[in-house]
Amino acid sequence: MPAAPTKDLVGVANLEDGGISRRQIHRLVERGDLVRIDRGIFAHPDFEPTEHHHLALVALRCPTAVIALTSAAAFHRLGTQIPHTVWIALPPRTWAPKLESVTVEVARFSGSRLDEDVEEHLIEGVRVRVYGLAKTVVDLFRYRNKLGTDVALEAMRESLRDRRTSIAELGRIARRDRAYGPIRPYLESMQ
Repeated sequence: MPAAPTKDLVGVANLEDGGISRRQIHRLVERGDLVRIDRGIFAHPDFEPTEHHHLALVALRCPTAVIALTSAAAFHRLGTQIPHTVWIALPPRTWAPKLESVTVEVARFSGSRLDEDVEEHLIEGVRVRVYGLAKTVVDLFRYRNKLGTDVALEAMRESLRDRRTSIAELGRIARRDRAYGPIRPYLESMQ
């Protein structure tokens, strides 16, 4: 029988690619050599989840998703909001992942709004795609009616105060993503 996986998260497809059949996966779980984390997601019994565990789960289930909005803000340590759902960006008419342990909200982006300013991070052995800090702030303003203007303002003030972005960078991304209207008055008031 092939060796059990490392102490990172691993999906059924990864295990099967490594030569472990579904029947062997079931036996490994029964023996306690493998722990079921979520539907189709497993880990070593000594697995220790990180603070971004929920992001790794979503990325493993849907590798094309990009962590967005309040989830990206929390990842970048912007604001005081603790999101209880994971916000992801997907193209229109794309399948949205379903997990047992995490609630997922989907924002539909296309073109440069979807593809630009994406960073990749390795979390629990999973490649997680997250929007950059400045794009996250701009997107929070685009979704201010759903998430609240206070969330967007807090993220903007904190990122500018800590000099992790600039007014010019926020303006450039807002213009590119056609979101300059909602953010313009706040940028002008901070100059």
